[in-house]
Amino acid sequence: MEYRRLGRSGLQVSTLSLGSWVTYHTQVNTSAATEMLAAAMDAGINFFDNAEIYAGGQSEVVMGEAFKALKWPRLNYIVSTKFFWGLANRDEPGSANRVNTLNRKYLMHAIDGSLARMGLDFIDLVYCHRPDPATPIEETVRAMSDMITQGKALYWGTSEWPADDIRAAWDIAEKHHLHKPVMEQPQYHLFHRERVEKEYARLYADTGLGLTTWSPLASGLLTGKYANGIPEGSRGALANMGFLTKGLLDPAKNAAVAQLAVVADELSCSAAQLAIAWVAKNPHVSTVITGASKLSQLHSNLGALDVLPKLTPEVMARIDAISAPLAE
Repeated sequence: MEYRRLGRSGLQVSTLSLGSWVTYHTQVNTSAATEMLAAAMDAGINFFDNAEIYAGGQSEVVMGEAFKALKWPRLNYIVSTKFFWGLANRDEPGSANRVNTLNRKYLMHAIDGSLARMGLDFIDLVYCHRPDPATPIEETVRAMSDMITQGKALYWGTSEWPADDIRAAWDIAEKHHLHKPVMEQPQYHLFHRERVEKEYARLYADTGLGLTTWSPLASGLLTGKYANGIPEGSRGALANMGFLTKGLLDPAKNAAVAQLAVVADELSCSAAQLAIAWVAKNPHVSTVITGASKLSQLHSNLGALDVLPKLTPEVMARIDAISAPLAE
C-alpha cells in the first residue's frame, strides 16, 4: 500500500480506502463489516469513509460497532463522515432547520449525532456533503472550524462543491484565521472528469486541495457487468438505485468498457482494477474510495495497486482515446 498526504496537511492516507455508501446496513451487517474492515487494515488501508445520510444513519452505527469489535488503537485508522441532508423527519415541525442545510445549528447537532452513532470521541475528517446556497459560506466555515477547535473533528472539507465556493471558503478561513478546508470529495472516474481535471485545476496549487474521490467504477459500469442489462443482486438492481439505471445501460459507454477490458486483459488485470488504478494515477488524488459488499470484491479492488506501475504514458493515451470522448 502507498500513502499520500491529504492535500497540504500532514495526514497520510492510504492510496485506496474503503467506503460504506449503499453497502453498510443495506447489504453489509456488522459481522460482515468487521470482517471487511479487518481485511482492509491488513492490506494497509487506513481510511474508512461514511456519511450521516447513508442508510439513514445506520451505516455509521454499523461501522462504529465494527470499530468497537476490532479494538484498534484510535491512532491507527482514519474515519470520515459528511453533513448536509440531516436525519430529521421532514414532516416534523421545524424540520426545515435541520435538513438540506449547512447552517450552524444543524452542523453543531450533526457532529454530536455522528459521534454518538459511531461511538467515537472525534471524527478525523468531516465534510460538507453538498453546497448550501441558502446559508452564508462564512457561517458554514465558522461552524466547521469550531468543530475542530472543540476537538470533535480534526480536518474539514467539502464534497461536490463548485470551485468558486471552495475558494471562497478557503479565503474566509484565511482572512479570519480559521481552520481551512483541506479536502474535497468529488465523483471521479473515466466517464466523469470535468470537475477534477479542469474546474479544480487552479485550486491544487493555490490552496493545496486534496481529493478523496468516490465512484471509481461509475457505480459498477466500469466492471462490465451491465453490458447485457441489470444483473440480479447488483447495485443497479437495488430499489433505491433506480436513478442509476440510464447511465449503467448506456450503449456507448458499455461499448467503451468492452474496449477497456481488452487493454486490461493485456495488462493481466480486470477492467475494474484498471479503472481504479487510472483514478489513483492522478497525482491530485490523495485516496480512491472503493466500495465492496463482499470480501472477494475488496480483495479484487486491492489488485489495482499492482496495475499502477503498468500505466505508462502509452497505456494512459490508449485509455483516454477510448473513454475521454464519452466523459462528462
